Amino acid sequence: MSVTPPTSTASPADTTPSLAETTRAVVQDFLTARLAGDTARLTALFADEVDWLLAENPAVPWIRPRSTAAECASQFTELMEHTVPEDARASVDAFLVDGIDAVLTGHLSGTVRATGRSFEGPFALRLTVENGRITRHHLYENSLSIAEAVSDRAR
Repeated sequence: MSVTPPTSTASPADTTPSLAETTRAVVQDFLTARLAGDTARLTALFADEVDWLLAENPAVPWIRPRSTAAECASQFTELMEHTVPEDARASVDAFLVDGIDAVLTGHLSGTVRATGRSFEGPFALRLTVENGRITRHHLYENSLSIAEAVSDRAR
């Protein structure tokens, strides 16, 4: 997954990044760290306390409440433990920034290691960046497809 930020429109005399430019840079850094599986960098990017929202799903081990930087960063590791990394796909269709808020939309897919079943669907991710760190991470995804892929029951 790669997202290229647009070139800056700031004048040469104004070298102070705008809130939107800072937000875009932090989110790009988040995407790069996520793609690389760099949990140390992810931990550094998340604030000490994070407003984490991902619809809790007791059947899916990596989908659970989180609130600290370390817990948020560990979601990547947990996801890779329970899915087939080679089958993981994510594409970003839109990357919108407004001040401290960013919204990414796209499509994701993967395969659950224990069942061999796949999941897929659209996603929307809302991130808020304050003081250079992510303070909000709200992910909306096709949780039904994921729950079905984790389930031992036939579809």
